[in-house]
Amino acid sequence: MTIDPQNVGGTTAGLVDRVKNILLTPAAEWNRIDAEPADVQKIYIGYVLPLAALAAICAFIGLSIIGMSVFGTSYKVPIVTGAVMAVMRVIMGLVGVYLLAVITNALAPNFGSQPNMGKAHQLAAYGSTAGFLAGVFAILPALSILGLVGLYSLYLLYVGLPKMMKTPEDKKMVYLIVIIVIAIVVQLVIGAIVGAVQMSMGGVPGMPVVNPY
Repeated sequence: MTIDPQNVGGTTAGLVDRVKNILLTPAAEWNRIDAEPADVQKIYIGYVLPLAALAAICAFIGLSIIGMSVFGTSYKVPIVTGAVMAVMRVIMGLVGVYLLAVITNALAPNFGSQPNMGKAHQLAAYGSTAGFLAGVFAILPALSILGLVGLYSLYLLYVGLPKMMKTPEDKKMVYLIVIIVIAIVVQLVIGAIVGAVQMSMGGVPGMPVVNPY
């Protein structure tokens, strides 16, 4: 299926097609993405934001509407607190993708790759698809463990590196590992800060606020 680059992130149909294709046929989809202009604003507003919002809304419903069991006791996050936490999740989702792009682009020369911020944003945004979609499992707290399927995003990034950053085949694994390590450290620092804010608001400690990688 051919996707009109002008529609990706601009319409619901374009968004759904991109999600489906990047998950099911990532190699072919990365080729299509590579041929598209890197409109960073459209990528974030039309693609990353809706997916981050979907994950945040599901988490809000799971925590504040359905509730969860903590040590055998039923617990619901207060509506206002849950709403604030949802907004924070969206913001951190956007920040997480941005930082992933910056890290990827900064490391490119060290792994025989071509620095290109536009391509790095495309890689980070579309490569994060599985991570965001895994957030829908938070709608039922008991199923949150299934969010681990979001790790499929690591494979999407692995396939996308040679397409988007022109990474040599013999260096893409090490490149990806270094990206992951640095991204994890950054995410942990951000997560600690956000977690402290959540605790101060009466939130649930340990609930994820960013992508699963």
